[in-house]
Amino acid sequence: MTEPQKPVELLSAQRIAARLHILAEEINQFYQNKEVLLVSILDGAIIFTADLLRLLKVPTRLDCLRISSYGNSTTPESAPRITGSLKSDLNGKHVLLVDDILDTGNTMKQATEEVTALHPDTVRTCVFLDKPDNRTNGFQADWVGFSIPNEFVVGYGLDYAGRYRELPYLAKLLVSEPD
Repeated sequence: MTEPQKPVELLSAQRIAARLHILAEEINQFYQNKEVLLVSILDGAIIFTADLLRLLKVPTRLDCLRISSYGNSTTPESAPRITGSLKSDLNGKHVLLVDDILDTGNTMKQATEEVTALHPDTVRTCVFLDKPDNRTNGFQADWVGFSIPNEFVVGYGLDYAGRYRELPYLAKLLVSEPD
């Protein structure tokens, strides 16, 4: 694995925070007078989820689903692997699935199918980033923080081989894959 160059900032922490306030207001309006079970897809969505959760005004419960899509690569694996299951009873609940990035659409499609099989009243999706150019299955999120081009990004919870999650901003990472 080639060592990546220093990340180049794409979205500042201030711009991210401003967009999160708008997303939270839209979600608050949609779920007015309802309790939401927010299901965060770990690990990448942890920071986005925490920041979004603090802005929600509707009654909210939290659960997590662990799914691995990238491993130590800059491209998604062919099939996401569910490596941890939910603890909550979803039957009759209003579920909001939250993920860091909607890339090929395979992870969110698989997560949505798994959650739907547990008989919630509703399932909606919210992603921090959308990469529509990479979509292979037509999946569309209900709420999107930012749409970005097909570049490998890190920061604000997103990583490269477990690194860079702590950056308070989103950055492009230039990595040369080995030949």
